[in-house]
Amino acid sequence: MKRMLIGLLLCLAVAVQAAAQSTAKLQGQVVCCAECWAKADRTKVEYGTAEDLLKAQSCVAGGDPTLLAVREGDRMTLYQLEQGKFRLPGKDWLEYVGKRIRVTGAVREKKDTEIIRVDALEVLAPSVAEREAAKALGTEVDLTLKDLFGVEQRLSGLKGRIVILNFWATYCEPCRREMPDLAAVQNEYAALGVQVVGAAADGAEDRAKVLQFVKETKINFPVWIGANTIDMMRFGLGAALPGTVIIDRSGRIAKVISGIVNQAELKKHIDAMLATNQATAEAKLKAGKREQTASAKTEPSEVSAVPS
Repeated sequence: MKRMLIGLLLCLAVAVQAAAQSTAKLQGQVVCCAECWAKADRTKVEYGTAEDLLKAQSCVAGGDPTLLAVREGDRMTLYQLEQGKFRLPGKDWLEYVGKRIRVTGAVREKKDTEIIRVDALEVLAPSVAEREAAKALGTEVDLTLKDLFGVEQRLSGLKGRIVILNFWATYCEPCRREMPDLAAVQNEYAALGVQVVGAAADGAEDRAKVLQFVKETKINFPVWIGANTIDMMRFGLGAALPGTVIIDRSGRIAKVISGIVNQAELKKHIDAMLATNQATAEAKLKAGKREQTASAKTEPSEVSAVPS
């Protein structure tokens, strides 16, 4: 009888645990924390702007749990994401923040918190920031600012080079952290026709601050001043600093990066563009040689007619 009672209790415990961890398929938007999600009415203001993604970096780095906002009837439920069988490409969920995803896994409740252990994940739609950046890709946008000597500089004047246009400000701490990576890229790729340009949000009245920043961070590339939010938006960026745009040799936007640049990823994009340029140049050279050969074959031979 005692054994039967123990067995029943064990069965009951298993049943309770199974009920507490039911498998579910959920669709929603990944958000960095409940506080950021609650800053606006999400039925009217979509989460996932460039500013949201930039703020997410500090939220995730600070240990805030990453959440999935799921619409259930007329309300939104926030589920804390927990890694299960699905293997994250990085150390956290940061690269999914702002995206719409579908996840499958066991759901449980812990201290009034809904948790889903993610066994499978599928990206359904990009973030607002990614969609805005995509609109700018392939377009040609000019920018006119003054350098530290008051001389007017135009982005279009750099056509023929691959340009890394970085928007920053002296008061932006993340901007300061990425400067060594940008300086390293300038050193490594300058001879290959790559030019880094720093577009500072500081105005002419802040020239002394900018010069001090340049000295402290050992910037080795041209710095232009007076950039503003409108300029950034024209390039597919939000208002948040830092932001970087890669521009190809024809002056068209090839890549938009919100937040701090990753040197390895930046170099990967540059290498790909250089390889494409090389392949295009070789193809043009071969085509030119073929045209010359064909032209030589069709030209009549010039033979002097000497009377006998």
